[in-house]
Amino acid sequence: MGRHSANATTGHTLSEQRLVVSRPRTIEKRRVPASLLAPPAAPPAPRARMSAGRRYALPLVGFAATFAFLSASLVNPLSGAEAATTSVGGAAALVAPGQSFVVGAGVVLAADRDQYGVTLPPPPPPPAPVVEEAPADEPAAAASSSGSAKKPSSGAAPVAGVPDPGTAKAIAAEMVAARGWGTGEYDCLVSLWNKESGWNINAHNASSGAHGIPQALPGSKMASAGADWQTNPATQITWGLGYIQGRYSTPCGAWGHSQSVGWY
Repeated sequence: MGRHSANATTGHTLSEQRLVVSRPRTIEKRRVPASLLAPPAAPPAPRARMSAGRRYALPLVGFAATFAFLSASLVNPLSGAEAATTSVGGAAALVAPGQSFVVGAGVVLAADRDQYGVTLPPPPPPPAPVVEEAPADEPAAAASSSGSAKKPSSGAAPVAGVPDPGTAKAIAAEMVAARGWGTGEYDCLVSLWNKESGWNINAHNASSGAHGIPQALPGSKMASAGADWQTNPATQITWGLGYIQGRYSTPCGAWGHSQSVGWY
């Protein structure tokens, strides 16, 4: 088919055909918002290489720490902190470095250690001496006529035992019981008159004039107990017990006085 026939077929001129062929096709592009776009990935950082100095420094630090630990374990932890001996009130005391004592009258009153102090309360006063009072029936010590004091007696006497019947001691034992005195008072009476007369109704002291078992001074005083005072032991004992009760209350009181001053 010829060139003109082609043109006749399409019904367009050659210039019109060229315009139709060369007209480009336009495509509409839509713009995407920047907020929806992903940020570009950062490039990977280059791997740092360990310097030669750092490679050698780490083993040295580990060796130094190990050596320091071993050295500390070999050193005595108490070295340099040994206590010194000081005298506290005449007694030895251990005082560590930085430690001090405040002493008063031989007693530690305060202690300081490493900026910490402890103050102790003062010691209590010594207890008062215990004074025991003598029993009521014990006679007090008295000075003799020469002015010299003698040791007081407790008033107790050895046990006299049971007297033989019919003797002066047996008569005295009955009279002591009749006055309400116990066996202890009878023991004191026996010791008293053993010392004074030996229970002899005729005992007489030529220097003083005392006479009889109770050593009445003078002996005629016993006449108030009976006219037979010179020969009857019961009369002498009756007078003697009355004298003791009126002046010393009990035979033990008279015995204690006799032990103190030598007479009753």
